[in-house]
This record gives sequence, C-alpha cells and structure tokens, in this order.
Amino acid sequence: MTLDIVVLCYNEEEMIPLFYEEVLKVLNSLNIPYKLIFVDDGSSDDSLKIIKKLANINDDVKFVSFSRNFGKEAGIYAGLKTSENEYVCLIDADLQHPPNLIPKMISILEEGYYDCVATKRASRKGESVIRSFLSKNFYKTFNRFSDIKLDTGVTDYRMMKRSVVDAILELCEYNRFSKGIFSWVGFETKYLEYENIERAKGKTNWSLLNLFKYSLEAITSFSTTLLNISTILGVTFSILSFVYIIIIIIRTLIFGDPVAGWPSTISTILLVGGVQLISIGILGQYLAKTYLETKKRPIYIIKENN
Repeated sequence: MTLDIVVLCYNEEEMIPLFYEEVLKVLNSLNIPYKLIFVDDGSSDDSLKIIKKLANINDDVKFVSFSRNFGKEAGIYAGLKTSENEYVCLIDADLQHPPNLIPKMISILEEGYYDCVATKRASRKGESVIRSFLSKNFYKTFNRFSDIKLDTGVTDYRMMKRSVVDAILELCEYNRFSKGIFSWVGFETKYLEYENIERAKGKTNWSLLNLFKYSLEAITSFSTTLLNISTILGVTFSILSFVYIIIIIIRTLIFGDPVAGWPSTISTILLVGGVQLISIGILGQYLAKTYLETKKRPIYIIKENN
C-alpha cells in the first residue's frame, strides 16, 4: 500500500513546520511508502521557501507552486493530478484537519468495502456565532436546491482510492466545487467525525465575503433551481401585475380618480423592478460560468515544482 498526502497551502509559513512535524510522526508510525505533495497556491509569504527546505532534507517531499493565487479548488485539482500512489489523502496545512485520523482512514479503506473516507466536523466549537450559523444554513440551502446531497459539516479532508481520484480528474471543468464533485462521482464513502480545531498560529484566509462567494459558486455549479425560481417569480408577478391593471381600470371607471393609489403603484413598480434585477443577476451568474468555460483557460499555471 502506497500513500500520497496532498497538502494545500496558502500563506501558511507559520503552520507548515508544525504540520510537517505532526504528519511525520503519523507517517513514521505507519511505516509505509509515502509522498508529501505540498501545493503552494501562490503564497505571498515564505511558505514556498519553507517547503523547499523540507524537500531538500526529505526526498519524499514534493511540491507544486502556482504562478499566482488560483484558489483552493485549483489546488485540490493540481494535487490530485500530481499524485500517483494507490491511496491519496487531501489535507490542509493549518492543522485544523487532524493528521492522527490518517491511520484510521487507511484501516477503513484496507477493509475493502469503502472507496473513500471523508471527514466532517461534529461541532463548530470555537467559531463565531454568525460564521457557524451561515455555514450550517449553507448545507441546508445547497441540499434543497441541488440534486446531490452534502452531509452537514463535511470537509475536503479525505482519503481516496486511486479509482476515485481518477474519476474526479475526468471532471476538468474550470468552475469547480470539490465537495460537490466528490459527491457527484459517487463511490462508497465512510464519514468520520472530529471536533473543530482552532488554528495554533496565523489567521484564516476565509473571510465572510469569501465564504459567501464560495457558497454562491457551489450552488450555481450543481443546481439550476435559481433559474427556475426567477422564472416562477417572473410569471407570478406578471399575473399579479395583470390583475392589478384590471383593478385600476375598474376603480377608475367607478370612482374617476386615477391619481389615488399612486404610492402603491410606485411600490409595486419598485418591487417588480427589484425582482427583475435579481433574476437578471442570477442569469448573469450562469452566463458568466458558461463564458469562462468556453474560454478553456487552464485551471492553474505551475511556476515551479520538483
């Protein structure tokens, strides 16, 4: 049994040495052939320098460095594409994904029934109330809109057999949402729960704005329900507008006072205009995705590797 561990890094100069020390303890206890593949997502700090030092002292350390920041999804794809071994583990360098779960993941896959072992947070202890609330409701919203389902709290930290990795790599779309892709390809998956772990050093690169953009990307990548909703809203307000026109005509013929009701008319116009703009915005999201896909630009550009 051989193992590749794909480590996703972006501005993690403080955490990489700590992560390396912890993961090496686990790997040495397993006594199996392995490769540590660090994917540097265009870090602006000394992350790459530290990774190169590790590669110089350990031949089992490999790295891929991007020409700029292409995002976590590109990092996951690059790491999986670089991997070659039988089992592949995805993990972040911030130690919020506990490396001590790796032996258990291997033992589950070795049983033969499961093709993938994924992890999910048992709780979001240590996070802000707003962040926890938004995260929890993201999964509910995604599952309501999409045909595929995500377990609440599921993470990208997982170990997969080569057959699963090869299936994922066949999906070479530019707009990627890996959690959805993992679910879409299928295969038998076992979920392990762990308690949320706070960062030991540094700070997260995921602001609330970035998380919002990421969730919008996720929903539009795996669902066209928003387009259906905008269509339904358009039809509904068209019917209401037609009914309101009839009411205005009847009221004018009976009372002869067309000026009365001006505030309600303006309110209706503003409401309908708002719905139209929202619908156009939703349509624009899908059109933008199509536009980017037709360009056929590479998912990432490698600056250097070993």
